[in-house]
Amino acid sequence: MKKVLVVLLVIFVIIQFFRIDKTNPPSTPKMDFLTIKNTPQSTAKLIRAGCYDCHSNESKYPWYSNVQPLAWFLQNHIEEGRSHLNFSTFATYEPKRQAHKLDEAVEMLEKREMPLESYVLGHPEAKFTDAQYAEMISYFKKLATETRMANNLPVEQSEKD
Repeated sequence: MKKVLVVLLVIFVIIQFFRIDKTNPPSTPKMDFLTIKNTPQSTAKLIRAGCYDCHSNESKYPWYSNVQPLAWFLQNHIEEGRSHLNFSTFATYEPKRQAHKLDEAVEMLEKREMPLESYVLGHPEAKFTDAQYAEMISYFKKLATETRMANNLPVEQSEKD
């Protein structure tokens, strides 16, 4: 048992030398969701608190991003989040994709699947009340509808009801 613990400790020390890249891609305010949609300050604060660390180029890396294998998990999570939705490059999305991403955000918020529980544990500012969830859901729904109408895209059936 002692040998196993020593081996595990050695492995743990060795993996600390394999660091993640904490460099964020450059952000351009003219392409950022909150800027281009002129998001109200209270809603923008919620979106920043619950979404931007994983879904933008403005990720903040907490202390545990220096500890492997936690940092590898964190980096993977950020890369996956950005691949699904990146608020920093939202202006580059075609209108149809923007509306779809807003619909997906609504769905994830309605199901309380975002922000992830593991994220909220380390970020209490992302633990939203029902009213805060409702504020974001309403905002994203409104923007999805406006985007569709402004671009002559079909309005989803759920939006007509």
